[in-house]
Amino acid sequence: MAHRSLTLGNVSPNLVEALQLTLALTPSSPGQEVAQRELVTALESAMDARRQRVLISRLEVGFVKWACLAIRAVCVLIAIALTHGDKRTAALVAMVLFATGVAACCLLIVLYDRLFTRKLSVKPDPLVQIIPGTL
Repeated sequence: MAHRSLTLGNVSPNLVEALQLTLALTPSSPGQEVAQRELVTALESAMDARRQRVLISRLEVGFVKWACLAIRAVCVLIAIALTHGDKRTAALVAMVLFATGVAACCLLIVLYDRLFTRKLSVKPDPLVQIIPGTL
């Protein structure tokens, strides 16, 4: 995902093999039928979660969104300045507070843009820890 080479057509062979193995089993009791259904549901959920991660890894914030954020921030700063024009200290405090909020929003957008490729990215460490034989 970090290299952006995965597509929705790339299916995890391990998940497919596990699903095929689960569906090939012939349950001999009602308890085994329930267990088989639960396994299939869990595997389908894992496949869906993988698809969602692939989709998230493809998302990025475009120029239009950044431009709209900048225009909105400038408009609000102008409105604050006009509203508090006679009280310079109040205008300054209000504009600094709002500009700080805009800066925090921009920082969050930058951090969550292309979630799997940055230095502060989501790593697969928790998943690797639960896979047997990889520790």
